[in-house]
Amino acid sequence: MEKRIDSVKATWQDVVKIALPAVMESFFVAVAGIIDMIMVSSLGEYGVAAVGLTNQPKFFFFTVYFGISVAVSALVARRKGQSDQMSANETLVTALAISIAFCVVLSSTAILFAEPILRIAGSNSDTHVASTIYFRIIMGGMFFTVVSMVINAAQRGSGNTKIAFTTNFVSTIVNVCGNFLLITGRFGFPRLGIAGAALATVCGTSVAFVMSLISLFRKVSFVQVAFIIKNKIHASAKSAKSIFNLAINIVLENLAMRAGFVATAFMAARLGTFAFTTHQIGMNILSLGFAFADGMQVAAVALTGQALGSGNPDLAKRLGSLCQRIGFIISVVLAVFLFFAGKTIFMMHSNNDEIIKNGEMISRFIMVIVLAQISQIIFGGCLRAAGDVRYTLLASIVSVTIIRTVVTLLLTGYFKLGLVGIWCGILSDQVSRFIFMSTRYKQGKWVHIKI
Repeated sequence: MEKRIDSVKATWQDVVKIALPAVMESFFVAVAGIIDMIMVSSLGEYGVAAVGLTNQPKFFFFTVYFGISVAVSALVARRKGQSDQMSANETLVTALAISIAFCVVLSSTAILFAEPILRIAGSNSDTHVASTIYFRIIMGGMFFTVVSMVINAAQRGSGNTKIAFTTNFVSTIVNVCGNFLLITGRFGFPRLGIAGAALATVCGTSVAFVMSLISLFRKVSFVQVAFIIKNKIHASAKSAKSIFNLAINIVLENLAMRAGFVATAFMAARLGTFAFTTHQIGMNILSLGFAFADGMQVAAVALTGQALGSGNPDLAKRLGSLCQRIGFIISVVLAVFLFFAGKTIFMMHSNNDEIIKNGEMISRFIMVIVLAQISQIIFGGCLRAAGDVRYTLLASIVSVTIIRTVVTLLLTGYFKLGLVGIWCGILSDQVSRFIFMSTRYKQGKWVHIKI
């Protein structure tokens, strides 16, 4: 009995050790997004709307890299559990080669066709020029983001979440400082407006890129340049197949989700600039919930992946459940925080009475949403780490693409509920995904999948 208690304590310690840097990393990324929006709001509601319009198209293009990153984390975690350093490093090299190749094609496409892409996203005469400028600059710096994403994913999979936290923390600081200097022009720097916000973001990701590369030169790192050079590791068809088998379903899942998100954003944009601005501020606040959830998901992927790699499915289940419990506690704390501070956050973005009034209503929705959001993301992370990606794909298609879109369209189009209808749709999506993911997790079949 005493031995079991010690083991439980150690497990909690393991979860916190990996989860804390991951949660803090995601938190700072989300905070950077909110600060971005607050600083851009100095240009007026149209500036906020212009930046907001680029979010969904931007994430559409990044979908490939999200898929690759999740696959890399899951595969490296498995190989770490198997003590197979050779395969882990081969996975990293292959993933980098694939990602850079995609980056050349996708970033070029985004820059060349920025204008029609943003028109489809819902831009109008007030926001089109500014959103196009912002989008082109962000997508022009995609290379730095992509490389650091893949490297950090490999580091997280090996259990080293501190490196990813450090790179993104420093990146956030650089981004905020760049915003301060470039948006309105301070200390002799030019006043660049929307372009300044985009350049600040690229500067931040460039710093993250350099720091991620440096992390591969550490001798204690499970994935490292010295090991790659010594063993003459190169991209392989075998690793590419493993990455593809996981990533393709995750990419399709993210595309399905983005389709639903874009549909929501488009319907919000049709309500007018002020309504869309309010909606976008709400989405940025909701990103705080995602940030905490994503951090816990990183821990869940690394810990359950390593446990499954070492042939211990019971430990994988226990670690996943611990991650979920911590996530639930976080969601409750966040809901309480939003109850008291939700209106204040909207007031920090705008002094428009309409935006503040609707923002208070949206903050009540977010309070409920985060309770389902954080849990479903962690459950989904465990399933993806195990390779149960076809199920998560199906769950996302049904929840985001179908349920969310239909509910939103019905409530905004037929019942004319405006922003209330938009956020009812978002709530329906999160609740349905929670039901799908939690049910699958509790069935326990995911621990027996081979990747």
